[in-house]
Amino acid sequence: MNSHILRGSLLALLLATGFTCAGSVCVPIAAEAAGVRPQVGKPLQAAIALANGGNASAALSKVREAESVGGLTSSEQQAISQTKQFIAAKTGNFSGGGGSATAAKAKFAADYNAGRYGAVTGEDVQLLRKYGSFSYDDQIIVAQAYYLSGRADQAVSLLRSLTSGSHPPEAALKLMYSAAYKAGDSDAMRTALFSLVSDYNRPEYWSNLLQVSESAKALKDHQTLDLYRLRLLTGSMKKPDDYTTAAEMALEFGSATEAANIVQKGLDAKVLNGDRALKLLNTAKAQAAADAANFSKTSAAAAKEKTGDDLVKLGEELWGAGRSQDAIGLIQQGIQKGVTDKDNAQIRLGLAYLGAGQKPAAIAAFNAVPKEDANYAMIAHLWAIYARGH
Repeated sequence: MNSHILRGSLLALLLATGFTCAGSVCVPIAAEAAGVRPQVGKPLQAAIALANGGNASAALSKVREAESVGGLTSSEQQAISQTKQFIAAKTGNFSGGGGSATAAKAKFAADYNAGRYGAVTGEDVQLLRKYGSFSYDDQIIVAQAYYLSGRADQAVSLLRSLTSGSHPPEAALKLMYSAAYKAGDSDAMRTALFSLVSDYNRPEYWSNLLQVSESAKALKDHQTLDLYRLRLLTGSMKKPDDYTTAAEMALEFGSATEAANIVQKGLDAKVLNGDRALKLLNTAKAQAAADAANFSKTSAAAAKEKTGDDLVKLGEELWGAGRSQDAIGLIQQGIQKGVTDKDNAQIRLGLAYLGAGQKPAAIAAFNAVPKEDANYAMIAHLWAIYARGH
């Protein structure tokens, strides 16, 4: 999984910097790009072919032919610069760099392609900085060099700063996740995945994020159930145990209709089958019927309690049965009465709002969960992300 993520990161970044790769060598794509006239593009393509044959001087002569064309556009200038870098990277000839910054870029590319990662992260960075040419994309490639040379912790440290802004590049976040996994840094893994889910919202990111979240220390059963609920909603339930465990936990917390629905979805997906699944489905349906028959009596008893805990629990039961609008009122009453676990009640309120289609109110409820308890804060944050993206 992580090697696939890394390969995707490398490809995306190389494309972003104007190169495409065959083997270990990158070829500039701008020579064929829109805005490059044939009289410029053709000699650059010839230069690339000559460089591939090891003839640096002839290749540079073709570059000079392209440079002699009048009225060069910015795209053409970029293509020329990239071709020079390619020639240097392919042949080791930096004499045609067309300036110290270009030569530094070429050496940087050559060292990376050759696997000289110590030079990439050391002297090459110093050269690029010296000539004011150390770009964001260059820094990502340095992080890749750290990763590929076994210095995953240094890659994570650099990538934390590079992905701290709004909507960081997907490839950078993938690389951070891979590096964090290799470094055993669960916090950095979650940070990268939170951003991947928030900004790019792909099912595979949800699956990875929820898997990492389930490993949080001291996670309560109710919190684990909330993670299973998210897994179900995001298409991350893959194994029979995913469905049966989620259904059994829903039964444990009094949400029998929800439990029956979970089992049914597992059966419909052809992940669940056999007597055990059917027995669990029948048990959940029977409990749901009993709960519905006794609801008036149960709710009256809950209203007489000194605390609102039972009202919140009943609200969760209604939410699980698809009666989210009714659940909102009960949970609000419970909170107003006072509850022993305010964070849990706040999350139940957020789920009820979300089930009723009131996304802004749901997000506000999730965001109101304090950050003192790390696990509750994590659960609330996950649900807020889900609410924003669906």
